[in-house]
Amino acid sequence: MNIVHITTVHGPFDNRIFYKECLSILRKGHFVTLIAPHENDQNVRGVNIRALPRTKSRIKRIFAINYKAYKKALAENADIYHFHDPEFIPLAWLLRLRGKKRIVYDVHEDYSTLMKVKGYLPFTLRTVLAFLFNVFEKVLTKRFNKVLAEKYYKKRFPDGLTVLNYPGSDLLDMPMNSRLDQKIRLIYTGNITADRGGVEHANIVNYVEEALVYLIGRCDKDFANKLYEIAGDKKDRLYINGVGRFVPFEEIKKYYAEGNWMAGLAIFPPGDHYINKELTKFFEYMSIGIPVICSGFPVWKKLVEETGAGLCVNPVDKGEIKSAVKYLYLNREKAEKMGQNGRTSVKSSFKWEHEANKLEIFYQDLMKESK
Repeated sequence: MNIVHITTVHGPFDNRIFYKECLSILRKGHFVTLIAPHENDQNVRGVNIRALPRTKSRIKRIFAINYKAYKKALAENADIYHFHDPEFIPLAWLLRLRGKKRIVYDVHEDYSTLMKVKGYLPFTLRTVLAFLFNVFEKVLTKRFNKVLAEKYYKKRFPDGLTVLNYPGSDLLDMPMNSRLDQKIRLIYTGNITADRGGVEHANIVNYVEEALVYLIGRCDKDFANKLYEIAGDKKDRLYINGVGRFVPFEEIKKYYAEGNWMAGLAIFPPGDHYINKELTKFFEYMSIGIPVICSGFPVWKKLVEETGAGLCVNPVDKGEIKSAVKYLYLNREKAEKMGQNGRTSVKSSFKWEHEANKLEIFYQDLMKESK
């Protein structure tokens, strides 16, 4: 099969798109092209990258860059077109009108709830936009095949196939996390924003004496300065890597490989967008044997309690956060067991390789149906 992945929003080395979907399908013997913002056309590990111009202008990206992506996609004359951004939906319809029937929409996010947490927009406008987008997305993707990055997206797209963001064997191949240095070293990976717990994580240096907090991921410069202000005279124990830039997954893996992490953080404030999501970082932490400390949202709590992989806290209760960190520090054997539980659970139930097989079968079925 000749498969083209298309994104105008994500970078070319997005973890789900490049490292999981593209490389997995390539390893199964198929041809894979990725159209994405990049400096130049390039072949990386067998994936042909077709470069799109980078731009900071959202308007230019939605109109000019998406049209360039459409033209490049059409030129590939692929068997299957797999796109990753809702703003490409109108161009996907153009592909369909040009006779390209095998089109896949990869739903990464619940965009309707995501819009509601965009603090730079007035609340009423956010609510209206979220409603309109929800209608737009549902109606205009009815004729497309869909893969879903989260189980709960099935409520909106019952015909979609879940291809979940479980970790690959590269993390399971790493040595089990070590805690030999007896320090309170805590790690968070992923975009660093207020709705993803940036404030809660930074505040840990104020709650827990000698805690070292590492935040690894893209972070707006102004928000990073705010987090350092929150840490105050303890800011020498707060490390933010990713200010003003995208952090490739290969770089995140280097942090994971350092070991000596006491816990992985996901203490998000209450909000509609994340409470039903099983965060990818949960499974990454578990893969390398790091206990999880996360908000006690029902879906998160169920996962952590069923696997025995960590502790849940009330994200607005600094006492609970402090107690959880101290508990792991003072109970090393129990923390070690949580790490082992997490890794065992990933090996048995949460491996990407199973999801990759589902994706290939899905592609094969599309080819059969269209003949």
